[in-house]
Amino acid sequence: MQPAPTRRAGPLKASGIATAHVLLFTPVVVVFVLVVVSSVLTVVWVGVLLLLAVLPLSRLVADLHRTMAATVLGEPVPSPYLPVPPGPLRGLRARALDPATWRDLLWMMWAMSGGFVLSLLVVVKMLGVITLPLWWYAAVPLMRARSLIDRAILSPGRTEQLERRVHDLTASRAVVVDHSAAELRRIERDLHDGPQARLAAVSLSLGLADDLFETDPDAARRLINEARGTSSTALGELRDVVRGIHPPVLADRGLTGAVSALALDMAVPVELALDVPGRLPAPVESAVYFAVAECLANTAKHAGAGQSWVTLRYDGAVLRAEVGDDGRGGADPRSGSGLPGVAARLAAFDGILSVSSPTGGPTVVSWEVPCASSSPKTTRS
Repeated sequence: MQPAPTRRAGPLKASGIATAHVLLFTPVVVVFVLVVVSSVLTVVWVGVLLLLAVLPLSRLVADLHRTMAATVLGEPVPSPYLPVPPGPLRGLRARALDPATWRDLLWMMWAMSGGFVLSLLVVVKMLGVITLPLWWYAAVPLMRARSLIDRAILSPGRTEQLERRVHDLTASRAVVVDHSAAELRRIERDLHDGPQARLAAVSLSLGLADDLFETDPDAARRLINEARGTSSTALGELRDVVRGIHPPVLADRGLTGAVSALALDMAVPVELALDVPGRLPAPVESAVYFAVAECLANTAKHAGAGQSWVTLRYDGAVLRAEVGDDGRGGADPRSGSGLPGVAARLAAFDGILSVSSPTGGPTVVSWEVPCASSSPKTTRS
């Protein structure tokens, strides 16, 4: 749902919401009756078919009242529902087992009784000339009282919050484990195809040189020189593999310095707006660095852009980042662009990634990562 306005409702807006409550009284009653009757009729297929239609409708009604409560209170009223899997029967089962569904029924009972009385009082006082002064002072407190109870019932309870947290952590852990396994396979493949093969060649050359020292010293020297060159190449490839795990520039210069170095190597001009004072935890810096690197690599390979930009902002609790370009757009995270891997890295830190890339551009990849600064704390002497 959309965030609620930051200002609380005044008497006029509170009365308008009370009027909406009164007008929605009949739909709430109808939905409540349909949910109860459908639940009883689930012993036959008719009840199942009714629930397929009624449960989403009940959530729609509840969401509407969450929005109204948020308007009165000036604070968001979050939705408590767990994700619904695809498929009608699986979706119905998930909704039926979701504790928030039963909280909706409890709320409907309140909305049809005490909640309706409070809203009706506001409407009646507004319509009476004698009660008009009383309405002016009582409308907001009455509607706040109703909205507070609505929020208490319709918001996620502690159990729902814990269940949702467990669900999110389980999903993110599975993604991170898969991504980590893929990274280990990549590192193993890079070591096998690069440094390992060259070091094997060095060992073979040194063995042949040892056999030739007595009979052909010149050939032995040539083999030793070749082994020296091969070992230097293997050392360079080994540095590349290590750089792919944790770049030295990131350890030496921090996130802003490492991102600036990335921008310098780009063929496309990159505009930087980096505001990250101090250092962040090393795993977070690594994840964000590789996210920026992947996005810039996609820009260079696929976007056909003339300009790109990178924005990093840290407010002490959340790191917000954006990488964009003015290219052709049409980027699809599911097309093997590397963005699923980026999302997996960030998910390990409760990071959220979003992609906007309409045809014709621009493409903007943004994410948020909650984290605390790891800069050393100092005190005045």
